[in-house]
Amino acid sequence: MNIPNLLTMSRFVMIPLFIALYMYDYRVAALLVVLLAGLTDLLDGYIARRSGQVTQTGIMLDPLADKLMMLSVVVALLIGGEIPWAAAITMGIREVGMIASTAYFHFRGMRTFPANVYGKLTTFVYYLAILLLFLEQPGGVELLWTAIVLSFVTTGVYFMKFRRLNRAS
Repeated sequence: MNIPNLLTMSRFVMIPLFIALYMYDYRVAALLVVLLAGLTDLLDGYIARRSGQVTQTGIMLDPLADKLMMLSVVVALLIGGEIPWAAAITMGIREVGMIASTAYFHFRGMRTFPANVYGKLTTFVYYLAILLLFLEQPGGVELLWTAIVLSFVTTGVYFMKFRRLNRAS
């Protein structure tokens, strides 16, 4: 297992840590775990591309780790009454749909590819919204909705590229 994949795996460990910290009302510590997860996401991709260590395992596990962390954050914020049900349900449907479709396509032997610039922008906006929500600053919910809209645009772009990639092969 290479360093980028170890960084990705560390995000899976951060999920229960985040949940525990959030549920015991250690909001700042929980936020720091989420931000650390975001940092490892940036690092694993950078290191993998820079050192030629991009693997199919990493391509599969990286977005799964991100989506599971995001779902954990959404559930926590929903339980905490900080985001509306509609936002949580919309995000949940999209994230679960992406996890299921990616797994389905992977196990059918279809090729997938790493996140594109739209995905990175969407992730950045999500993290910014989470930061505002955790710090109880204005605009967090509105920014969250912006990220949700961006996530659906990103999904459309991803599936168009995915179709082209797998039609050509």
